[in-house]
Amino acid sequence: MLDSKQCQAFLAVAETGSFEYASLQLHLTASAVSLRVQALERQLGQMLLIRGRPCQTTPAGEQLLQYLQRQRFMEQNFLQSLQGKQADSEFIKLIIASNADSLATWLLPSLQQMVIQQKIAVEIRIDDQSLTHALLEAGQVHACISVETEPLRGCLAKPLGYMRYKMVATPAFIARWFKTGVHRQALTQAPAVIFNHKDHMHQNVLLKLYGLTSNSYPYHFIPSSEAFVHAIHRDLGYGLVPDVQLGTALELGELVEILPEAQTDIALYWHHWQQQSPQLQQLTKHICQQSVRFLRPA
Repeated sequence: MLDSKQCQAFLAVAETGSFEYASLQLHLTASAVSLRVQALERQLGQMLLIRGRPCQTTPAGEQLLQYLQRQRFMEQNFLQSLQGKQADSEFIKLIIASNADSLATWLLPSLQQMVIQQKIAVEIRIDDQSLTHALLEAGQVHACISVETEPLRGCLAKPLGYMRYKMVATPAFIARWFKTGVHRQALTQAPAVIFNHKDHMHQNVLLKLYGLTSNSYPYHFIPSSEAFVHAIHRDLGYGLVPDVQLGTALELGELVEILPEAQTDIALYWHHWQQQSPQLQQLTKHICQQSVRFLRPA
């Protein structure tokens, strides 16, 4: 059987990346934390941590880390389902995985009222909408916003609506790069703005419409939803922007939709465990009701 104190020490080091930070978290000396981790490694017959700055988990350590995080999450979820909150706080903590565009646009307005009323402390973890599902499967979050339509075993999935993306650029950018129109040759020269390496919408559109692969044109990576839109406004490139994030930019002529055929609708779903605390049940109902204010109907 795993020793709880040794596991607690390993978990603290793995999550903080440092024996010193772990010692502060556990109110122990760094040497005491180190001895507990060493004892756990001897028991398991495996190196769990690569000592460095920061410390890194080995493959065996990563397996143990995921197991301990899931165990902690399940315990917290169990206690919350019984008590409605953690014993030492008025607030219940809920962990939600979301894509960056939802967080930048409609998620917080949808959560606001319920979070305040029910005293919910929200932790939001960001990943691509195609990958948030994995965080729920790993037991690291209570709920997630995902493009997956099918729920995991023991989970439910509810449609939230569609986010529509439009390919836009500023008039100045168009005048410089698309003088003769938006066509294949021009697209091989004009710089694009892409969110990050996990964002494949832009390259999928250009591949489908013009047969252009991602190494056929220049692009910027701007891994922030707000900065992504600012980059387009500042003439750095053209890109796919959610219509809920465009505001009045199209009506005012600040941005122009350059490829109407590139419009992309992404269907979003709210996934959660079937067994929920009362607060998460209410939050689920609320967010499904509020999403229709911002997203296109499912």
